[in-house]
Amino acid sequence: MRHLLTLCLVLTGLIHLLPVPGVMGADALKSLYGVDLGSADLMLLMRHRAVLFGLLGSFLLFAAWRRAWIPVALVAGWISVVSFLVLEAMGGPHGAAIQRVVMADWVALAALCVATVIRWRLGNPDP
Repeated sequence: MRHLLTLCLVLTGLIHLLPVPGVMGADALKSLYGVDLGSADLMLLMRHRAVLFGLLGSFLLFAAWRRAWIPVALVAGWISVVSFLVLEAMGGPHGAAIQRVVMADWVALAALCVATVIRWRLGNPDP
């Protein structure tokens, strides 16, 4: 069970690291999301988003081996994934690149569900 918990956190962390190449600029962001970012302001926000996802993904990976941090990592992961899926559901139709992001978040949500159940059943095995 502990190995599956670790695997779920690693998978969720890796999914959250996927946007990190967006830090490199317009070409990377277009490849990731299939959109042209003409505005320098929007470019800055999207690059900063990539940094924040790198931070969250790294934290999820860290928590996979530092059991005391798992509850905080799970909460952060849930907030990230669920908020994106809710916002996506509230919006209109999206392009193929965004649909790939949506599918990745559904995978992350499944991993978070499994990790949460395991963590709840195990309690705090390795403080």
